[in-house]
Amino acid sequence: MTTAYSGDHADFGGGTFNDSVIGKVEGGLHQHNHHHGPVPIATASLPAPPAGFTGRDGDLERLLPVLDPAGVDTGLPVVICAVSGLGGIGKTSLALYAAQLADAEGWFPGGTLFVDLRGYDDNPVTADQAVLALLDALGVRGARLPQTTAAQYALYRTLLARERQPMLILLDNASDPAQITALLPGVGAGQHRVLVTSRDRLTDLPARLIGLDTLAPDAAADLLTLALRLSDDRDDRPTREPDALRELAAVCGHHPLALQIAASMLRKRRYRGIASLVEEIRDAADPTDVLALRPVFDVSYGRLPDPQARLLRLLAVAPTADVDVDAAAALADLPSDVVQALLDELASAHFVTPAPGAGSRSWRCRLHDLVRAYGARLATGDTELAEEAEAARGRLLSFYARHLRAADERLSWPPRDPDPELFASRAAALAWLDAERAGLVAAAQWAESDLHAEAAVGLALRLWRYLDWRRYFEDLITVSRCAQEATEVSGPRTDEAMAWNSLCFSLRELGRVQEAIDAGIRARDLYQALGDRQGEASAWDNLGNGLRVDGRHDEAIHAHTRARELCRAEGDGSGEASAWDHLGIALSDAGRHKEATAAHTKALDLYRAADDRDGEGRAWHNLGVEWCQTGRTAEAIQAFEKALEVCRELEDWYGTAQSLSELARAHRDGSDPARARALWLQAAVAYERADAPAKASESRHKADQ
Repeated sequence: MTTAYSGDHADFGGGTFNDSVIGKVEGGLHQHNHHHGPVPIATASLPAPPAGFTGRDGDLERLLPVLDPAGVDTGLPVVICAVSGLGGIGKTSLALYAAQLADAEGWFPGGTLFVDLRGYDDNPVTADQAVLALLDALGVRGARLPQTTAAQYALYRTLLARERQPMLILLDNASDPAQITALLPGVGAGQHRVLVTSRDRLTDLPARLIGLDTLAPDAAADLLTLALRLSDDRDDRPTREPDALRELAAVCGHHPLALQIAASMLRKRRYRGIASLVEEIRDAADPTDVLALRPVFDVSYGRLPDPQARLLRLLAVAPTADVDVDAAAALADLPSDVVQALLDELASAHFVTPAPGAGSRSWRCRLHDLVRAYGARLATGDTELAEEAEAARGRLLSFYARHLRAADERLSWPPRDPDPELFASRAAALAWLDAERAGLVAAAQWAESDLHAEAAVGLALRLWRYLDWRRYFEDLITVSRCAQEATEVSGPRTDEAMAWNSLCFSLRELGRVQEAIDAGIRARDLYQALGDRQGEASAWDNLGNGLRVDGRHDEAIHAHTRARELCRAEGDGSGEASAWDHLGIALSDAGRHKEATAAHTKALDLYRAADDRDGEGRAWHNLGVEWCQTGRTAEAIQAFEKALEVCRELEDWYGTAQSLSELARAHRDGSDPARARALWLQAAVAYERADAPAKASESRHKADQ
């Protein structure tokens, strides 16, 4: 008798690509298309508000009652408050300060979520990307992440609805209601609060709108005073020059960012009067600049020593506002310790903000978007500075290429030519990739530039293994599209075929099956035109997976069979193993279980012969699923134990948890509920180690059933 079984085959992470051509890019032409930027990082804790927050008492009095879950009934299904105002006006500072006060009052025992939507970057975060980041912050990642966008939103709303304790969701730096509406908690989650910041007044949202203006004159003067006193409590210039202090606040437009920069300038010129700075700013004033930011920037920038000024210009060249010290050193073509000292100076001048980051050897710096735009404009119309910027882009791409190659080789199994100077372990490689993901994805989009197309396309194609490992399929689609569009105008090319193949894989993972099939056909045809039989085999294999998901079992079986034959002819053992493994899944879906078992067994033998431990683990997993489906529970248990051994060896804690869960199901079906319960509890521990608390909770729930 066949035992009912709900496990899944392990075709996740099993996309096949021709490693031998990764990075061997021959250049490319560009098309002017717009792509979204990298998927953001959301956090389950709030960033700290800036020191010296002041001048917003009235705004806090308007904001806090709306945030209070026990406050007045607004009649809205979910209470939303949108804080709007000009760039640098202090929206995020106010939101974080209010959230800190609310947390101190214990208003949100359910927790907090924070995500920067980068609404005013060249490539704002989409709602589809933001929900991935928010699910990640809620512990939903890896195989637990639903494949389709609709299912991701459904799970997000379900998790919020299940949380009965009030939560605060802070969506920072939005530019369009479309970034917000899909992220709002659904019906039944009215206990939660959503706080949005935007430069625009989001009148299309059903929200309490709080417009943030520049500071009142007295508050602006107080900000300057506090900023100076925080640095040196003996600085008595505000008391000695009260009129000049108010004039300085006025020429800064009472704008918080301009005031902070002015205060920084005063700290550097400790023994000069405030009036001298007022005169200097007025001499540089541009009457068309309402905020008076450009004159402040001009004066402050003009006072920077040449090395700091050059570094500021080059930081504005970086693909994201968040830059690692080593990446900054590549931009500037200087040693990291020298750049670190220069960044310290720029931070003291409020041009950059130190931002500690995982994977960084020292610290990361972030440019405010207005400062970044100012730095980028400096090269406009200046041929020498424009050439300086392009040279910096080239150096950064070379830096990324070297590090990405080393990290990618650490991720492969077995590792190929690892560079211990860069990454001593797989964990170190993953930490760097996690920290630099946004920059890598954004830099890959430089493929649209004629000057940097070749390097950027190589970067895009090299990213597939990491983005697959972390299941950042939206990012994988973005970089693959960039590579595909940059190369398709130049005729059949290996890198174009690889880009289509990567699109086939990532589109399928996101449930966009017909698009995946179309991309797979395009990849297959390109490889055939090139006479690249190994690449053609990879394309057939990925195409087969798409056809299988679409229910076209006979076509899928044909595709995997063709891939198997091509790999065998080319002597590609790992590729043939993958084709056999995927063929087994297709045969199983078609009800041909005896043949499926034989296919998975053949895949296992080939993976072993190729010393491909990752593939071997997948084959054991798939054998376990197949044997459970056909009632061979004892053999399935042995297979899952083998898969578990591989996951632990590779320090794949999410995979470890999955293997433990499959073992638990198998023991439950084998009438050993006590053993099943123990395994689900072990799975919960492994899920926690993999930073997946929601999945850990689910495992504990199953253990208690």
